[in-house]
Amino acid sequence: MWLQKEIRLSPKPRGFHLVTEELLRELPELRDFYVGMMNVFIMHTSASLTLNENADPTVRQDFESFFNRAVPEGEPYYRHRDEGSDDLPAHIKSSLLGASLNIPVANGQPRLGTWQGIYLCEHRNRGGSRRIVVTVQGERA
Repeated sequence: MWLQKEIRLSPKPRGFHLVTEELLRELPELRDFYVGMMNVFIMHTSASLTLNENADPTVRQDFESFFNRAVPEGEPYYRHRDEGSDDLPAHIKSSLLGASLNIPVANGQPRLGTWQGIYLCEHRNRGGSRRIVVTVQGERA
């Protein structure tokens, strides 16, 4: 059985946001899967997805601090500046973190670790709503 669905996430400010519950609310069909794989893909070049700590919000704050230091804005060697000083750094951060996640599914739920959650990594100052395509392949419950 296959399922593919586009989900629009609400706009988020720049930073790392736990979106596991927001995604699952929009994906009630996942309950129909006994076992499978779920691909979560973001359809943007200036935001990304990653899995990490779902309990302590300071982890997400530290991620933002690290990436802002590692890929700073306004570097004189950047050529791509059409959409503002945060644009090229957003593209670089997106490439470093990635555009998709593959997550096992068991008994109608993503098979995440105890402390794992899905992050939307918003790298723009005003990124707007973000489109996610979720594709699930597996056996029905």
